[in-house]
Amino acid sequence: MLDAPIAKPGTSTLPIPSSSPGPTPAHDAPNYRKALSCFATGVTVVTTHWAGEDWGMTCNSFNSVSLEPRLVLWSIRRASHSLQAFTQAGQFTISVLAESQQVLAQQFATGSMTERFAGAPILRQPGGGLRLDGCAAWFDCKLHQLIEAGDHCILLGEVTDFGWHDTPALGFWHSRFGQFLSQTPHASTSAAPGQHQPAAGPGAHGTPTADR
Repeated sequence: MLDAPIAKPGTSTLPIPSSSPGPTPAHDAPNYRKALSCFATGVTVVTTHWAGEDWGMTCNSFNSVSLEPRLVLWSIRRASHSLQAFTQAGQFTISVLAESQQVLAQQFATGSMTERFAGAPILRQPGGGLRLDGCAAWFDCKLHQLIEAGDHCILLGEVTDFGWHDTPALGFWHSRFGQFLSQTPHASTSAAPGQHQPAAGPGAHGTPTADR
C-alpha cells in the first residue's frame, strides 16, 4: 500500500516485471509493495456524510467477511484526513466501480472533497448514503466494528442495503487499471480462465488511492 498520488494517464509508477526477482529483504518496502500489487482487485469508492459535508475516497481493500450477518470490510490510513469522518459518521456506502468508471477512481483518489464530488453522478439513498450511479454494485453499511491494525484502521460494516448490475467491474493489477476477462471453451483469448488483463492506465504502486 502506497500513500502517493496516482500517476499521469498512460504511465505506471513501476514497470511490470517479466520474471520473479527472487527473495528480497523484509525491510525492502518498494519490493514489498510490488509483491502486494500482484494481487488483482476490484476498485471501489467509499462515501459518507459527516459534519455537513460529503466525504469520499477510492479504495481497493474492500472485501466480504461474513454472510450471516452480512459483514464487509475496508481499510483506511490512520493518518488520513478522512479518518474521523468515516469512523464518526456511523455509516458509509461502498460503490464497486464499473469498468467504464476509471475516471471516477482517479477523481476520488486525490484533491479536496469538493473536487472529488464535482460532477460525480451521486445518488443519495433514503437513509443518507451516497452511491455512484452506474456502478457495478453498492453496499449501504452501518459501522459494525473499528479495528486498529498497524498504520491502518479496518472498518467492518454491516450491510443494511445493497444492489448490483450485470456490468463489467473495473480491475486493478500491477499499478494499472484494467478489465477482468472470463474465458469460455470457445473464447478466442489467450488469457487463462478468470485472468486479469491489465489495460494501459494510471495507477499508484500497490493501490489506486492516495489517502487510504
